[in-house]
Amino acid sequence: MEKFTAFEQKMTSVGMGDAAIRAFRRNYAALLRKETGMIAEQSIAPAANLASLASIATGTLADAALLAQAVVIKLNGGLGTGMGLQGPKSLLEVRDGVNFLDLMVRQTLDLRNSSGAPVRLLLMNSFSTSEGTLAHLQRYRSEGLAEAAEVELRQNQIPKIDAATMAPVAWPAAPELEWCPPGHGDLYAALAGSGWLERLLAEGVKYAFVSNSDNLGAILDPLILRYFADSKAPFLMEVTRRTAADRKGGHLARRKTDGRLLLREVAQCRDADLAAFQDIERHPYFNTNSLWLRLDRIKEQLAADSEVLPLPMIRNHKTVDPRDPTSPAVIQLEIAMGAAIECFAGSAAIEVPRSRFAPVKTTADLLALRSDAYEVLANGQVRLHASRRGEPPVIHLSEAYKLVDALASLGVPGLLGCRSLSVSGPLRFAPGVVLQGDVEVTNTGAEIKVLAPGHYCDQCVKL
Repeated sequence: MEKFTAFEQKMTSVGMGDAAIRAFRRNYAALLRKETGMIAEQSIAPAANLASLASIATGTLADAALLAQAVVIKLNGGLGTGMGLQGPKSLLEVRDGVNFLDLMVRQTLDLRNSSGAPVRLLLMNSFSTSEGTLAHLQRYRSEGLAEAAEVELRQNQIPKIDAATMAPVAWPAAPELEWCPPGHGDLYAALAGSGWLERLLAEGVKYAFVSNSDNLGAILDPLILRYFADSKAPFLMEVTRRTAADRKGGHLARRKTDGRLLLREVAQCRDADLAAFQDIERHPYFNTNSLWLRLDRIKEQLAADSEVLPLPMIRNHKTVDPRDPTSPAVIQLEIAMGAAIECFAGSAAIEVPRSRFAPVKTTADLLALRSDAYEVLANGQVRLHASRRGEPPVIHLSEAYKLVDALASLGVPGLLGCRSLSVSGPLRFAPGVVLQGDVEVTNTGAEIKVLAPGHYCDQCVKL
């Protein structure tokens, strides 16, 4: 591909290695071939008869010897720009001055202290989050969690593609905008290209638990680790039940031709199959993006696939400056980490409760997390209060509360017994406000109104 030479030169100039370049070349070639990645409904069968966390509840926990063979990898490449943040999303305060990163460290240290095993923590940082994350980790220097050489797996970066010319886009006004992350599917190339895969295996680390840094429900569970190790599976995906709110999200299925599990996203679904795609009874499971990997099997599979796992390419159409819709149109190529489930013979999935899937994507999620509906334990674990029976409050905030700063001025009401909350207009919850059942609070005026202390149950409050 003559056109790829310019991309290769550009990636080499910023230190991207062979693994990153090979992966991008494969996806760029798929783009030129106009591959769609469509998965027809008739070619798949619903995923069924999965093991569940409940079904293995009486199993054996991983002991110190097994935990010593484990590494926790957190995907930490995201900026919280959608919530008005300027730095790594993992530095967002959860409560009482403690952020996501602090909780990840506490979880790791608790595993080490309770088991006596040197459980590793690796953060897959992007070029945007590396500096801020490592600066915050300096407070954990005495625990050996501050040096990049010990805790950082750097995500690769790839060029944005000029949609008009299919060449690397040029944007001299802000050259950093010529680059984008390749999605969390870059994990495999980053592990191999950085040397971390060889290093971990050489140090006796065989199992990796991978999850998003903003999913505070995802922790290394010694019960699942033991199950995974005993299963001999190369790849285990945590899935949970889809609800009506998840109809547009991807689902797990099984390919009829070879019986392998796969993921199908809505972008891979033909219009004629959309009804079946959205049928949560037919396709009941979605990927939580928490994965368990056998590192030795990843090494073997990479060698078998010419060092590039054949993951489906995802095409995103944007502008080179996302804040300027008049800037040149670009194509950003991504790959998804969970799609690798179809790359390994013998891959498996396990159904977990919704409590292990608690991502913070919006300020509404953050408000719930900061309330008494959740408990933040000293060991870094975050969980819904037991009285909620695994059901978080459903919160809708108007557009005015999209950013974290606005959320801070709103205040945090008691939500322990609240099923749903809707907030619209400028207002503030006074200390001592407790909401129960279904509550709607509205202020149609321009000035901030304060909801007075008290209990509000199944009410529509207009201020």
